[in-house]
Amino acid sequence: MKLQKKIAALLLVWLMTGVGILTAGLRVRAAELNVAAPSVILIEASTGQTIYEHDSMERRSPASITKIMTLLLTFEKLKEGKIGLNDEVSVSAYASSMGGSQVYLAEGEVQSLDTLIKCITVASGNDASVAVAEYIAGSEAAFVELMNRKAEELGMTETHFEDCCGLTDSDGHYSCARDVAIMSRELITKYPEVFHYTQIWMEDITHVTRQGTTNFTLNSTNKLLKQYQWTTGLKTGSTDKAKFCISATASKDGIDLIAVVMGSPTGTDRFQDAKTLLSYGFSVSDLYIDENRDALPPLAVKGGVEEEVPVRYLGEFRYLDTSGSQLEQVEKVIDLPESAGAPLEEGAVAGYARYLLNGAEIGNVPILYAQSVEKAGYGDYLKKAWGYFLL
Repeated sequence: MKLQKKIAALLLVWLMTGVGILTAGLRVRAAELNVAAPSVILIEASTGQTIYEHDSMERRSPASITKIMTLLLTFEKLKEGKIGLNDEVSVSAYASSMGGSQVYLAEGEVQSLDTLIKCITVASGNDASVAVAEYIAGSEAAFVELMNRKAEELGMTETHFEDCCGLTDSDGHYSCARDVAIMSRELITKYPEVFHYTQIWMEDITHVTRQGTTNFTLNSTNKLLKQYQWTTGLKTGSTDKAKFCISATASKDGIDLIAVVMGSPTGTDRFQDAKTLLSYGFSVSDLYIDENRDALPPLAVKGGVEEEVPVRYLGEFRYLDTSGSQLEQVEKVIDLPESAGAPLEEGAVAGYARYLLNGAEIGNVPILYAQSVEKAGYGDYLKKAWGYFLL
């Protein structure tokens, strides 16, 4: 467990320093892209690199894009095996009472978790969101605690949730475009199965209540599914206070973008702003990927029970270029010592794979010891000597 924590900490540091959401030098005016919203950000999902932003740290009411965090926690619990898509969820009186966008769930109605996820992602059902929150945490209040804890864990410094669906207009319920991009990225990169839901344009569900059985048609709130051919999701939102918001995801030629728009004056402006940002991103982006599948030679070990130790890459390397550089000129340099002194711990950093473009380093990937090697004792040296004698 101690080793796993060390590796996890190393990976977090690497992500934050190497491929986290980067904003330095990219603070440009919204007028340059002619967007109507006062607060926007555009990032590339796999690297987290910011391509464009304007007032992305401004606190604003997030409306229903709050549900991105609700979905993130839901898929997290699914992966942990604590809940299942076929689980039957009973709708409480409180969940049924939610106003705003809803799918008209009745008190006591039972729906599968799979259906409720569709209700959230497609129709932005506030009632469905609360029903899921209650099912996972026992109450909406307890679930909101999980939401805020996750936001803190992800470094969402300008976010605080007071409900699970964004229906509230309380001043204590806020986020910012950058933070919405962070949680959107976490959702789609860790749980890409969410796209099975976010790409649904229209689908019927069945209400079974004491009054009988009725069909209800879910219609997507994300008009980009019909307006922009590269769209993959993600979530819209609007209230009088928030105005019109969207976190829009799109994929083209292996590049996945997230455009967050907050505070657009109209719904039409919201979608146009998202299209403007995404089209700009695809026009300037070029992605370099090294999957690091090549075998690395083992390192010699001094003073260890083993004479050499295998090493491995921490992971792949990705670099997003928006300046028109010739990425085929990227040079990979393996930076490892000739030998290492025991003891060595599996998962510790042995060196780095460094990537250079025009002589300048554009990033690196840690190279780790693939196993532990203990320091040799007197008995180990005797055993080695005896082995040489027998040869």
